[in-house]
Amino acid sequence: MNSHPEYIPGFLELLTVLPEEAFNYKIAARPEQRRHFEKELTSQMEIVLSILTACLNISELKEQVLEAVASWLRLKHGIPGSLLATHPLVLTALSSLNSDILSEASINVVSELIHYTASGSSGGVSVQMPLIQVIVPQVMSLLVQLRDSTKDDEDIKAIARLFADMGDSYVELIATGSSEAMMIVNALLEVASLPEYNIASMTFNFWHSLQVILTKRNSYISFGDEASIEAERNRRLQVFRQSYESLVSLVGFRVQYPQDYKDLSYEDLKEFKQTRYAIADVLTDAASVLGGDAMLQILYVKLVDSLSFCGNEQSEWHPAEAALFCIGAISNYVSVVETNIMPQVMDLLSKLPHQPQLLQTVCLIIGAYSKWLDAAPSGFSKLPLVIDILMSGMRTSEDSAATAALAFRHICDDCRKKLCAYCNQLFHIYYTAVNGEGSFKGSAEDSLHLVEALSMVITELPPEPAKGALEELCSSVVTPLQEIFNQGPEVLEKKHARELTAHIDQFAYIFRYVNHPGAVADAIHRLWPIFKAIFDLRAWDMRTMESLCRACKYAVRTSGRFMGITIGAMLEEIQGLYQQHHQPCFLYLSSEVIKIFGSDPSCASYLKNLIEALFKHTTCLLTSIKEFTARPDIADDCFLLASRCIRYCPQLLIPSAVFPALIDCSMIGITVQHREASNSVLTFLSDIFDLEKSSKGEQLLSIRDSVIIPRGATITRVLMAALTGALPNSRLEMVAYSLLALIRAYGMQALEWASESVSLIPLTAVKEVERTRFLQALSDAASGADANALIAPVEELSDVCRRNRTVQESVQGALKPLELDVVPVS
Repeated sequence: MNSHPEYIPGFLELLTVLPEEAFNYKIAARPEQRRHFEKELTSQMEIVLSILTACLNISELKEQVLEAVASWLRLKHGIPGSLLATHPLVLTALSSLNSDILSEASINVVSELIHYTASGSSGGVSVQMPLIQVIVPQVMSLLVQLRDSTKDDEDIKAIARLFADMGDSYVELIATGSSEAMMIVNALLEVASLPEYNIASMTFNFWHSLQVILTKRNSYISFGDEASIEAERNRRLQVFRQSYESLVSLVGFRVQYPQDYKDLSYEDLKEFKQTRYAIADVLTDAASVLGGDAMLQILYVKLVDSLSFCGNEQSEWHPAEAALFCIGAISNYVSVVETNIMPQVMDLLSKLPHQPQLLQTVCLIIGAYSKWLDAAPSGFSKLPLVIDILMSGMRTSEDSAATAALAFRHICDDCRKKLCAYCNQLFHIYYTAVNGEGSFKGSAEDSLHLVEALSMVITELPPEPAKGALEELCSSVVTPLQEIFNQGPEVLEKKHARELTAHIDQFAYIFRYVNHPGAVADAIHRLWPIFKAIFDLRAWDMRTMESLCRACKYAVRTSGRFMGITIGAMLEEIQGLYQQHHQPCFLYLSSEVIKIFGSDPSCASYLKNLIEALFKHTTCLLTSIKEFTARPDIADDCFLLASRCIRYCPQLLIPSAVFPALIDCSMIGITVQHREASNSVLTFLSDIFDLEKSSKGEQLLSIRDSVIIPRGATITRVLMAALTGALPNSRLEMVAYSLLALIRAYGMQALEWASESVSLIPLTAVKEVERTRFLQALSDAASGADANALIAPVEELSDVCRRNRTVQESVQGALKPLELDVVPVS
């Protein structure tokens, strides 16, 4: 190398790239090969560092040498911190931080050193303390540059990154609150105060991690008894109190709407809202440390200061809106019986101008503090005031109407017991907003919050008043539907789905949230003629059927056995219509019925006929993977229903004539790419294999086995194909559990099936040692070992078989997941 210096740059490039390849998953290497490669590299670490040290003598290559050092440090090999602390490469990188031209390579080296000192493989912070004591003062010396207004943004960003890395890596050390730790905290406050949000936000993760350590009891267990733990916790919270108060002052301004917010593009507005959510998270971290009430005091001062700008409609509303947004963000941390600040905040709300954005945030505050309105001594007395504001919100803009409707729902949820006496007034609000008596600016979806709100209050009424209130609510919803009916069946058939579902969805909310089973059963009985007419005339319309089945589902769930004859009529209707229209929601509604009535002996005969008819028809529809792909919703809801049957009434499904056909159908669908459909199929199979766990399952095992055992080898082969590439990596856990359930149900026999399937995979794809390791893990799992121990071998086999397209195709070609030898269902 000395005789050919022109080769050194190329050699350094090669040295830089080598460790990077260890983490390059585009390379189709086996996991074992990758581990071996990384081990080989780390064994040469000291030699590499000595070569790089020798190259330091060539000044023009210093930057390239440091890039190579950063690359090797990413391997996190356990070199003692005391050795690195005095190493020429480390000292060069640290000294380069203070050069006039900030070196990107030296920043990268120091960043990697910080991560290295905190990594478990290097021994962690305590072992690496000699190196940390060298790094921290050098990074802290960069504060001067951080404050230098002549530095460009990229330099500031690089320096800020080092402070953020230091905070994230040494947060447990910092949490002790030592004087040295507080210097780092103050530096991070300076980063948080920088005007560029992308730089300031680098510290947000640190403030969250620090808050978790300061507030969680587990952080103090080493202090022994409860008194010592509490004393240390209080000491630390006190030490960091001022830092978090400063943080609140530094970040609060970022939530303020810009003056030109109306001119912002959609993307810019979206980014601004994401910034607000991020700041809200920082504020909740601060509230965890400072306490909600103390935090409220700080933010209230800002709110009062902002009101001086807020005189009239054309006034400067932005600061007040920002202060209110911050107060809303910490609502979960403020005591529900706070008596000092919150009454004043509520009084101030009515004095603010009704500017749309400001009004929306005011409505947000009202909803956020609904528990305070219920519990605080003066809370309920503020209700007329805030209801007036919400009514204004509903009339002002789409956004404020949506927020006001949601706030009204929160109030009725949390104050429901106190609001029982005001049902008439609540109905008036509902009529004003929903039935067009007012000028409600919200969407049909927003009006559902109002229906939900009323339903929650009705739930708290005694049975007779509740029944009357429910009738009144249902009457207001059914009236527009009745008007459509009165125009004749031709008009009903031609109506746009939205004109029907807007009303039917309200019934779903009523039946879901009015928790009076008898009253809801009476209501659905009265409404059934209209529901039946919609079923009969609109069965072809998926959107209307989904809406109607959702309403029926909640009626069944709330009413249960109070439904009487209505449930029979409902199931007869969907059983007949499913044969013609194949609506998936009919299957979903049936699964809800099975959940409620499956264990009721008096319903057994009827339910058996229902599920046999539904499954017989569905298995005729889903005869190939192509059909599964074309009808994923039917597949999803079919096997959801099948799983419910296994859990609630296996005695109805397993002895039935349709059970073998359903198993054959599930084998076809294992490899469907649609996530929900695939999950439902795999869950159904797992439930079959876990039959012993279900009620009445044990006496059905012999019938199950007579169906599963002849198909066991094929099921195992298809599951193996799913593990090794027929399904995406994200489904591995689901497939692995199904395979585990099969192995545990059938023991040695299932292990033989697995061995047969694995032996089909070519040795060019999977080595004998990899096969053996996987089968051993299956055997251990079958013997009762921890199921989690199976995950790593499954992932490794999956990675090996998916490492490139050629290998994956050869594996799938050998396992043939679509060749099932299934007898066609007649």
